[in-house]
Amino acid sequence: MNLRTAAIVLLLLAGAALGAWRYYIYAARYPSTADAYVGMHLVHIAAQVDGPIKRVLVRNNQAVKAGQTLLVIDPAPFELAVAQAEARLQQAKDSLAAADAQVDAANARVQAAEATWREADRHAGRIHDLVARGLSSKDEGDTAEQARLDAADGLAAARAELTAARSQRGAAGDDNAAVKAAAATLAQARLDLADTRITAPADGIIGAMDLRPGSYVSAGRDLFALVETGEVWVDANYKETDLARIRPGQPAEVTVDLVPGRTFNGEVQGLGPASGSAFSLLPPENATGNWVKVTQRFPVRVRILDPVPALRVGASAEVTVDTGARSGRVGGD
Repeated sequence: MNLRTAAIVLLLLAGAALGAWRYYIYAARYPSTADAYVGMHLVHIAAQVDGPIKRVLVRNNQAVKAGQTLLVIDPAPFELAVAQAEARLQQAKDSLAAADAQVDAANARVQAAEATWREADRHAGRIHDLVARGLSSKDEGDTAEQARLDAADGLAAARAELTAARSQRGAAGDDNAAVKAAAATLAQARLDLADTRITAPADGIIGAMDLRPGSYVSAGRDLFALVETGEVWVDANYKETDLARIRPGQPAEVTVDLVPGRTFNGEVQGLGPASGSAFSLLPPENATGNWVKVTQRFPVRVRILDPVPALRVGASAEVTVDTGARSGRVGGD
């Protein structure tokens, strides 16, 4: 080998070493993984009341807005329940009004009995004074004393009637137990009536919808799914050797196979507390003698900052995190 050839070989080796070093430095700052998948919030829509479906206002794969009516359960029996509850509440109020009248009447009798007792007490006092001075007979004194005792008994009886009337009525006004119970029944009936209209809890896309008018639904059972479109993220499964450099808030770039040619801006939201295998139904056992060390992967959630409607749950993605940037897009300082 001549000198020129040796120099060329050395230059090539130096270039290869420099390229490998630069790649190592790049990979250390920009850890990347293609083991990543798009995620969105999935809401399972269920009925709150039982009944047959009267109207279905959406179709499968349709985009809907928050608050939009999706389907209507036959409201007729619930309207009747509201009418009955309203009648019971009115009856409770009428009964309370009658009880209030009885309390008022008993209170008036107490006031009259108190006036009678005060007059009898004053009269008995005057007669006893006259008897003591010898200006009135003892029989007149006894009669006056008996009248005072009768007035006291009448007052005690009137007060007992007032206590009984108040006890029978209970609390006054809206605090009355019967009124409160009837009002609660009415509120529940109105809530059930409102629940016959199932609305979208958020903006999203309808999925797994297969309902028709006349189908009977039961409260609490899933009817279909709503994929929310307001927040989109990627769960990227990174090697455990990359996690030490990844922190929440770091910028990232995301490419999705479903949207070729488009790069999305992302931001690291958080790192999973355990590897994916730790959450499996049957975690692997490594107690055997032929154990081989395998690099584990941990989920890193990256929020997509500029999502588009074309993104779908479960789509394959590739994520690159800039572990050297404090904020901004990948590549920034």
